[in-house]
Amino acid sequence: MEYLIIKWLHILSAILLFGTGLGSAFYKLFTDLSGNLNAIAVTNRLVVRADWMFTTPTVIIQPITGFWMIHLAGLSLELTWLWLTVGLYLFAGACWVPVVVLQIQMRDQAESCLNDNTLLPPSYHQQLRIWTALGIPAFLAMVVVTALMVIKPI
Repeated sequence: MEYLIIKWLHILSAILLFGTGLGSAFYKLFTDLSGNLNAIAVTNRLVVRADWMFTTPTVIIQPITGFWMIHLAGLSLELTWLWLTVGLYLFAGACWVPVVVLQIQMRDQAESCLNDNTLLPPSYHQQLRIWTALGIPAFLAMVVVTALMVIKPI
């Protein structure tokens, strides 16, 4: 029973991690491309909030529940797929941390421009390009992590 509860938490947190990440990226990117400053400011504010409310807890829960299940199942820590999963998860995290910083900076810039009734500066658009360039490989890494967790190739 304990294993099933931990597995349920692991799967639920994976769903929240993917759903929040993909949803936030979709809405942020297309809202930014719209050029509607009011929508951009609101969307950036909500994306940052979603990261703190959903992404951050799931990023913590995933490895805890994953290693807990490995322990409960009696799996060896020497499995190649396991360490590939850990490496890709850390890679995605290394991309995600600067993405969070960029999102906070873009949120602040959009709010400032909205309050001052000015256009978004060129630095905002450069940050958006970096945000996108980091988000794509992080997302792809998490797709592979999920596949490895499900398939568990020996």
